[in-house]
Order: sequence, then structure tokens, then C-alpha cells
Amino acid sequence: MIEYDRYGWWKTTFSFRGTALPLSLSRVVIFLLYSIMIQAIYELGLDTGVFTDKHFLGIDPAGHAVLGSLIGFLIVFRINASNARYWEGRSHWGSLINTSRNLVRFASQYTSSAAELANLVTGYVICLRRLLQGQRDLEESEIYLPEYVCRRAVKFGNPATGVSLAISEWVHTNFRNGTLDSTMVRHMEDLVCRLVDAQGGCEKIQKTPLPFVYVSMVKQLILIYLTTLPVVLCERCGWWSPVLMAAISMGMFGLEEASVEIEDPFGTEDNCLDLLACTMTIARDTAQLASGHVGRESVSS
Repeated sequence: MIEYDRYGWWKTTFSFRGTALPLSLSRVVIFLLYSIMIQAIYELGLDTGVFTDKHFLGIDPAGHAVLGSLIGFLIVFRINASNARYWEGRSHWGSLINTSRNLVRFASQYTSSAAELANLVTGYVICLRRLLQGQRDLEESEIYLPEYVCRRAVKFGNPATGVSLAISEWVHTNFRNGTLDSTMVRHMEDLVCRLVDAQGGCEKIQKTPLPFVYVSMVKQLILIYLTTLPVVLCERCGWWSPVLMAAISMGMFGLEEASVEIEDPFGTEDNCLDLLACTMTIARDTAQLASGHVGRESVSS
């Protein structure tokens, strides 16, 4: 995720990294050259008398304007759908952060092994982050997880699920030891369920893209519109038509590419969620909450 000054209008306007321009520049150049070719053919046809100044290919500009309005509506709908997925993903990770804090905070008040739980929770969110980014291993999380948990979790198709089982086992171990009563266990299991629910919500976003029939239709209509646009512009705008073509194609391709990039908010692209920062926040806060119990014990002794 790119951090930027929301009040820095000029700096944001002339940015290149993180914008849709690098993703759509090649297509913009192709349609710019195409528009120049159409304009050259039209001007040559006027000079030789093949075309009149009012009739080139007979495309009605009114119908073309209607098509453009329809495409604009479809692109806006696609952007809104992608943004909803992006915000939902951020909400799930916000839930992971808050639930992790509550789980370890509760454990630090009623048990003497909160540090063990903090490590399990941190290992869990690291496994989840790596899973969402296409890595099904325990790298990075090994330093937080006991060896027996690592051996078992690596056998799961979803390692984060294996670690969530270890968190529940920690809860029930403390219940069997008499540290937690049944009410406390129910409360902590509710918090573990919230972790798993947030995990499932993230996996739903990642594994359920927008329907192909809709996505392909938007691309097809953009292609038809931009292919015919120079024919409409050449009669009215002259050699300004390639400039307009570049601006319009950059807008359409750019907005469409922006929606594609944020459709999966868990990737490693510039505009994806900063999941590394989220996991570091959880690791820091849970460790501090767990160590707070140790601090009170040393003062009381």
C-alpha cells in the first residue's frame, strides 16, 4: 500500500509509481498510433476526393455517445465492486488485529502462559498472510510456533487452520489445568472463531473473482468503442483527434486497470493492502500484552 499526502495535489497528480499509467501505457500508445493512422487516411482521402468532409464511414456520433455512456456506467460499477472487495478485505484484517489483542489481553489476565498464546496468534496471522499471497509454508512463522505445531500444521492444506487448532488446544489445556473455567473457555473460543471467520472472509475474496462474463463484456465494449472512436473524431477534430484519443483511452484503460489491481487486495502490488504492517502490529501488540502480566508479577513479588 502506498502512503501518500492526501493534500498534496500536485505531487499526487504527477505521480507515476502506483498509478494505472504503467499498466495501461502500452495500450494507450497502440490506440494513439491507430488514431494517427485513421486521421492520416481520412486526410489523404479528402485530398484525393475519395471522402467528403461530412461522410467517412457513416458512424452516427449519437449512437457512439450512447455506447460511451453505457461503458462509463459499467466501468464505474466494476470499480465499486472491486473497491467493496478491497474494503471488505481491510475490515477482515482489522477484525484479526482487534480479536488478537482481545484474545491475548484476556489470557494475560487469567493465565500465566499468555506469551505462548501470543506466539501462536502471531504465527497464525503470518501463516494466513503468506497463504493469501500464494505461499503455503511456515517460513517466518517458525520462530513463533513450537516444533510440534509446525510439524502438524505443514501437513494441512491450509497451514493457518492447523495453527488455529493449536490455539484452541492451548485454551483447553488451561481449562484442564483449572486456570480457566467454562465461561472463560466459551469466551476465548468465541474469539478464536472470530479469527477463523476473518480468515474465511479473506479466502472468499481471494477465491471468488468477479464473474468472467461481466469482466469480459467490459473489455469487449471498451475495445469496440475505442476502435470506432477515431472514425467519429477525425471529421470533427482533425489532428486533435489523436490527442483526444490518448486521453480517453488512458481514462478507460486506467480505470479498468485500477479496478483489476484492487480486486484482490491481498497481493504484493503497490496498491494492495499492507499485510506485513498488519502482522507486525499484531506481533508487537500481543507480545506487549503478554509481557504486561510478567511485569505485574515481578512488582507484586
